[in-house]
Amino acid sequence: MSQWAFGAASVRGISHVRNNTRIQDAKRCFEVQTSAGKTVFCAVISDGAGSASHGGEGASLVCRTIAENLRAYFAAGNDALPTEDTAWDWVDDARDKIAIAASRRALTPRDFAATLVMAVTDGFQTFTAHIGDGAIVGRLVVDQEWQLLSASENGEYASTTFFVTDPGTPRLRTSIAEEPLDALFLFSDGIENQVLDAASGEPYANFFAPMARPFANSDSVGRNHKLSERLAAYLDSEKFAEHTDDDKTLIIAVRK
Repeated sequence: MSQWAFGAASVRGISHVRNNTRIQDAKRCFEVQTSAGKTVFCAVISDGAGSASHGGEGASLVCRTIAENLRAYFAAGNDALPTEDTAWDWVDDARDKIAIAASRRALTPRDFAATLVMAVTDGFQTFTAHIGDGAIVGRLVVDQEWQLLSASENGEYASTTFFVTDPGTPRLRTSIAEEPLDALFLFSDGIENQVLDAASGEPYANFFAPMARPFANSDSVGRNHKLSERLAAYLDSEKFAEHTDDDKTLIIAVRK
């Protein structure tokens, strides 16, 4: 039985609209039921590198691969949230699929460079896995405070980050938040600077609280297509466009 009201949206940045190029962000979000009857919300976002010729395709491959592995993991009877070792297996799977896609086109995995932002929660514990920029924010049930669960990680130089496709061992970061949550946000770097304090990384409550409210007040559970459409229109508004020309992706989930 569904316990989450959720929605998601991705919009092209001004630069992609101007050049008539595809969006380079990708996303997946869904609920699964464990064998013990527990409802788990899963979400994945990937942002293709602007410097990669097939970054958008890489992002789509990352999201599809991680989502397929998540569904298979819970379908196999697992009741516990994934572990770091499991996340590494899924990242390796995504890297293998990208390598195959690159080889078929006489390209390199770097041409498909993309980030990974993933969260899996049953409302009581939340597992995150993260490579590169983007971020994850949750609202604690106890005090209704907004907490940064996984922060963006940037590279040595400005406007650089890390990717699933990086040579050698990718910079995968995982964590488990033990505090119960009743709201979860995942987003790509296109909106980071507008929703997180640049110095402290603290979430702006005056952004997150109003964005969560329509999902909390909705009569339905599961994916809310109407609110997702409204979310897309908001992300495509001048409010965001004037601050960045990058693609913008946001997933919102509220536990009912």
